[in-house]
Amino acid sequence: MVELNNFFSEAASFIWGLPLLILLIGGGTYLLIYSRFLPFKYFVHAINVLRGKYDNPDDPGEISHFQALMTALSSTIGMGNIAGVAVAIAIGGPGAVFWMWVSAIVGMSTKFFTCTLAILYRGKDDAGELQGGPMYFIMEGLGKAWKPLAILFSVAGLVGALPVFNVNQLTQAINDILLVPNGFAKSFSTDLTIGIVLAVITGVVVLGGLNRISKTASRIVPVMVGLYFIAVLAILFINASEVPLYFKLIFTDAFAANNYTGDPMFGGVVGALIVLGIRRGAFSNEAGIGTAPMAHGAAKTNEPIREGLVAMLGPFIDTIIVCTLTALSILVTGVWQTSEANGVSLTAKAFSDAMPGFGAYVLLICIAVFSISSLFSYSYYGTKCLSFIFGTKYKYLYNYFYIGSILLGATTSLSLMINLIDTFFALMAIPTMLTTLILAPKVMVRAREYFKKVRV
Repeated sequence: MVELNNFFSEAASFIWGLPLLILLIGGGTYLLIYSRFLPFKYFVHAINVLRGKYDNPDDPGEISHFQALMTALSSTIGMGNIAGVAVAIAIGGPGAVFWMWVSAIVGMSTKFFTCTLAILYRGKDDAGELQGGPMYFIMEGLGKAWKPLAILFSVAGLVGALPVFNVNQLTQAINDILLVPNGFAKSFSTDLTIGIVLAVITGVVVLGGLNRISKTASRIVPVMVGLYFIAVLAILFINASEVPLYFKLIFTDAFAANNYTGDPMFGGVVGALIVLGIRRGAFSNEAGIGTAPMAHGAAKTNEPIREGLVAMLGPFIDTIIVCTLTALSILVTGVWQTSEANGVSLTAKAFSDAMPGFGAYVLLICIAVFSISSLFSYSYYGTKCLSFIFGTKYKYLYNYFYIGSILLGATTSLSLMINLIDTFFALMAIPTMLTTLILAPKVMVRAREYFKKVRV
């Protein structure tokens, strides 16, 4: 396991170098400027589409705009928002949060383009069913000569969609918050037991297919965001005097990197801090990675631009709102300076310090719902990748592999899980972003047609 961790650590560092940073952030910035800041201009219209104002039950697709966004958010609003932010602050300090925000703002335009393409270039699988996602818009938008790029995305997606990080952090949270304080020693057997319980819960939902996943997600995602929002507001209220100081520090430390404790990159610690923030931001909102287009590609609509507008709300909710709440709760309580904890344990320390006796249990409820909802959506992404490579008749096999991987995530180290997922997320981002940049003019043609036709 140590050798495996070292291998994926090196792989993640290599792939997440300057070229990928330019592709994700540089490409996203280009799309934002190229679209003339369209995501922000039509923000209210996007909310109206999400509310169902333009829904037509006769449109092609499987799920509503709202269900598509909730399915995508149920995978992105997960441990990346609780554990991922804590990892970023533990290594990079408050300044890492600023670069996560940059990732989200740029990611809004990226999500608009990638998820518009998911509808614009929907393809059919070997069963004749309409499908969306990077592998399909690569084939339909660029042609069969580009199939190797679609295969690369799908192969990377088979591993990138595994729930190992979420399961790892949920297991750690259950141990730290529930079992150890109540006299149960952490051991391989307790971790395995937690993994088995999670595998059973996940199996019940994911084996029911996309409709069961989307309906479950549309019920629990709004509730879990609301509960988390209330809990963090209580922490910020208790530590109200600290909030302005740390909000300012997020900006100043972003360019000073005074609290960065990792290895320098690109000639200094500021460069390394930027990479850290972008990586954790990408893991949080997944803009440019290519997972969300697979969910949004199943939406009931014949207007690609509408789904792109709905999708762009994802990074705003996920990173600008939820990640910021987590970051401020860690910063204002001071645990990022006084605790050696990392990941979800650091966030748990913030909650227990601010609300002694029950704070950690409130967080555990949020973590459980966040993580379990993520487990549902990622299985759908993996089955789509397997179906594209080997055919729909074999897609059910992925769910068994997926459910089995839950046991791996529950019993292995945090660093190995982070490095593994970072590596394969990067490999998914390369074909997604390259294709999006090539097909961006097609999106803007449709956007101009749409906004001429629709009064907003």
